[in-house]
Amino acid sequence: MPGLHVTDQQVLRYMSQRSHHPQSIAAAKSGFSERTARRIDQDLRLPSQKKQARNWRTRSDPLAVIWPRALEMLQTTPGIFAVTIFEVLQEEFSPEAVPDTVRRTLERRVADWQALNGQDKEVFFPQRHEPGQQAQSDFTVADAIGVTIAGEAFPHRLYHFRLVYSGWEHARVILGGESFAAVAEGMQDALWKLGGIPAEHRTDSLSAAYKNLSRDAQLDFTNRYKELCDHYGMTPTRNNPGVANENGTIESSNHHIKRRLDQALLRRGSRDFESIADYRRFIDGLCDRHNARRKAGVAKEREKLRALPKRRTTDFAKVSVAVTRNSTISVDRVLYTVPSRLIGHKLEIHLYDDRLDCFFGATLVATMERVRAKHPRRGHRINFHHVIGTLRKKPQALRNLVYRDALFPGAPYARAWRVLDAGLPPRQACRAMVALLDIADKGNCVEALGQRLEAILDAGRLPDPVALRAKFAPEDKKVTDVTIPPPDIADYNRLLASSAAAAPVEGGEVRP
Repeated sequence: MPGLHVTDQQVLRYMSQRSHHPQSIAAAKSGFSERTARRIDQDLRLPSQKKQARNWRTRSDPLAVIWPRALEMLQTTPGIFAVTIFEVLQEEFSPEAVPDTVRRTLERRVADWQALNGQDKEVFFPQRHEPGQQAQSDFTVADAIGVTIAGEAFPHRLYHFRLVYSGWEHARVILGGESFAAVAEGMQDALWKLGGIPAEHRTDSLSAAYKNLSRDAQLDFTNRYKELCDHYGMTPTRNNPGVANENGTIESSNHHIKRRLDQALLRRGSRDFESIADYRRFIDGLCDRHNARRKAGVAKEREKLRALPKRRTTDFAKVSVAVTRNSTISVDRVLYTVPSRLIGHKLEIHLYDDRLDCFFGATLVATMERVRAKHPRRGHRINFHHVIGTLRKKPQALRNLVYRDALFPGAPYARAWRVLDAGLPPRQACRAMVALLDIADKGNCVEALGQRLEAILDAGRLPDPVALRAKFAPEDKKVTDVTIPPPDIADYNRLLASSAAAAPVEGGEVRP
């Protein structure tokens, strides 16, 4: 048709039709004239092959004056950005000589020059993954998701484990930082949930875990991690420090799992959970649904996994500490109380990510929630049940007790202390507060007593330990002694005589 250029597709169609139809019909089927068909028969090149690149300008070059200086910067300063060159040119020349309107033209010219004359760029090589060959794991910070526990902000990490071939994954909530306990617990949970072992386990350099460790501690961490992998027969590997793309499968999956978690929380309608256990169950359900969508690949991968060992291995750090005369132990810059009967003895602490198990010999004597100290301050985890026996004898020790605020088992008790301290003489205030703690201990009613204290304080009254003890921890009534006189033997003789007198004889007669 007049005014339209013949395309490569039209020419190819004409060539295919020409072997079956005359020139005129083949041209009509291809959408051009018979004259054009004759030209095509004389020159079988496609239209795109006949075009010549235009090598002349249609307007003056706006970069003619400044391009030599820009080229000098490109050659002498590899890696310099086009926008930086543009700013330098405006400073050296003038905004009138280098107006903002030429910025995009300069950026295109710089990009063209770098493509033809710039430095070589890093090449990323796609990898082929075999089923059962490799698993990867990493930590990812999940604070931005905005999860709260019982209304309180919950900063945390996720330990993320993923099979490279099938995409099967497991995530565990981590309360602290990157530690051996977190790696060991998370990895073993994943392997036992998966039901098999891949040939290789790959991590990043765990630089965050090493950052504040001494050289000996770093070697200890590395040795324990190697022993963990040896127990499961996996080859431990890690990418080069600072090269995240070498662990790219898990790095990209970190973003995906947090995006899915965020969307699941949106559907849930709330980001608040009653407890950490509830939140962990929510994440387990999220991973289970993800894994169900990959069941075909997972089934194929499970065929290549090796069998699990008979048991799990150590997933905690061991610390040996002595119980001080204050009935406390210090673990990772946090002060914990233990039962006072352990004073002077040494305990072996199994340090998990979220708890401490305290052993005296082979006997578990206490399990406590793990607390993280906020640098540079020390942390406290005080259980008033451990020290209340001695505090009853020394109530005045409460006033200047180092960990007094941490001793109170809840906000109502801390509030009661402030009110008692303000409304009573110092010695009487200490005795009253210790009495309240004693009631909570003996009556096993920390929560109920706390609610009652709130009601009393809201009414503007001072707590009365005597009345509260009568209600929550009444004293056991003394058992009255009962005197039982010795039995009279003559009574037994009379019973025997009457029994013999009534005994029947042969023939059914009664003996007189």
